[in-house]
Amino acid sequence: MADALMDIPFWWDAAPRADIAESPFPTQTDVAIVGSGYAGLSAAIVLARAGRAVHVFEKDRPGEGASSRNGGQASGNLRVGFGDMIKLYGLERATAIYREGVEARQDLARFVADENIDCDFQEVGLFRGAYRAKHYETMGREADLINRHLGIDVQMVPKSEQHMEIGSNLYHGGMVRPEISGVHPGKLHHGILRVALEAGVIVHGQTEVTGVRRDGEGHEVATLRGVVRAQNVIMATNGYTGPATPWLQRRVIPIPSQIVATEHLGKEVMDRLMPKRRMLGESRSLYNYFRPSPDGESILFGGKVGTITDDPQKKAQQLGKVLSEIFPELRDVGLTHTWWGYTGFTFDFMPKLVINDGVHYATGFCGSGVVWARWVAMKAAYNIVGNKAAETVFAAEDFVTKPLYSGKPWFLPMVYVWYGMKDRLGL
Repeated sequence: MADALMDIPFWWDAAPRADIAESPFPTQTDVAIVGSGYAGLSAAIVLARAGRAVHVFEKDRPGEGASSRNGGQASGNLRVGFGDMIKLYGLERATAIYREGVEARQDLARFVADENIDCDFQEVGLFRGAYRAKHYETMGREADLINRHLGIDVQMVPKSEQHMEIGSNLYHGGMVRPEISGVHPGKLHHGILRVALEAGVIVHGQTEVTGVRRDGEGHEVATLRGVVRAQNVIMATNGYTGPATPWLQRRVIPIPSQIVATEHLGKEVMDRLMPKRRMLGESRSLYNYFRPSPDGESILFGGKVGTITDDPQKKAQQLGKVLSEIFPELRDVGLTHTWWGYTGFTFDFMPKLVINDGVHYATGFCGSGVVWARWVAMKAAYNIVGNKAAETVFAAEDFVTKPLYSGKPWFLPMVYVWYGMKDRLGL
C-alpha cells in the first residue's frame, strides 16, 4: 500500500469540492430543493428554465456527497433483474421499467453533449463476471430476455474468451452490456452545477435544512440560516437523508460503499487486465464494481467489503485483498486514495418519485444514481411545472418501510454476513 494513502475521493484531484459565494438568504421562493447533488441540481435546471425562482439548500459543499464519490458507472442498473421483474410485475410493466432505463441513459448522454460538459463521458460498455458457473447460465437467460424485448445487443462471453474482456481467471465467463458508459463523476457534477447557476438557480452551501412543515398551500423550510417559505419543495437527499425529514428517513436505507484507487499501473498492465477499458462488475452477493481511471492508467475498485470498520486504512486493506483475488498480480500494488459514501436503497430496490404531504421526494437510486438521480428528479420538476414529460414508471403511491426501522440500518452487518456466506457456499 502506498505510504501517502489519501482519505479523499480520487475524483477530487481533478474536480475538487469548492465553496461557492454566499447568496442573501431568501424569505420566500417558488421552489426549495434540499440537496445539491445530481438530483437536486437537475431538478433545479428544469424549474429555472421554466421561469421558477429556485433555491437549493446544501448541508455541505455542493456535490460533496455521493455525486462526487461514486464509481462513475453510468449504468442505470436496476437491482431486480429483467427476468425477475417480469415475474413480479408482468411483461408489460417490466418492459416499461427497463425501457425507461434506456431512455434515461440516452438522455444523460444528450445532456452532456448539449451542455458541453467535459466529464470523460465514454460509452465503453460493461462486462459483468459470473462468480459461479450457474451464474453464467442465469446471465444467459437474462440476456436472451433483454435482447428479445428491449432490442439491446447484450452479448455472452464464455470463460474461454473472457481474457478479451478482463485479465482474470476468477470468473466463469460473463455478460457484456454495450450501451453502458463511464464518466468522471466529479467533473459531471461540476458541469451540472455550472449549468444550474447559468440558468439562475441560487445554491446555498453549508446551509443545513432542519425541518419542512406544511403551511397552507405552501411549505416552510427551516434551515440553520433561517426559514424560507416555498410553494413547492423537492427532497433530493437520497443516502444522506437525515432527521429533518423523518417520513423519508424511515423509507431510505443509507448503505455505505467503499472505493480505492491504485497507483498508475502503466499501459501494458492495463492492456492485460482491462483490455477494452470497460466498466466492470460481478455477480456475487457482496458484489464489487471496478473500472479503469479516465486516463486508462489506474484501477478504481469499489464494494461493500470494509464498510463496517471506521478505520480508512483497514477499509482500504480489505478492498485491496479482494482486488488481488480478482487480479493476483496486483497483490502488492500501491493504493493512492480510499474513500466512501452513502448510497440510498429502498426496501423494494426501486427508485421512487413520491409526493407526500405536498413534498416531492426523488430518491432510492439503489447504487445507480449517475443515471437515476438526474432522471427521477427531473420528473419531479416536470410535475411541478405541469409538463407531460413528468410521466415515469417510477411515480409511486407505495413507498414502504419496515417495522422497527427508523433510518439506521442496524441489520446491515447481519446481511453482509449472510451474503458473504452465500458467496462462499455458492448459494
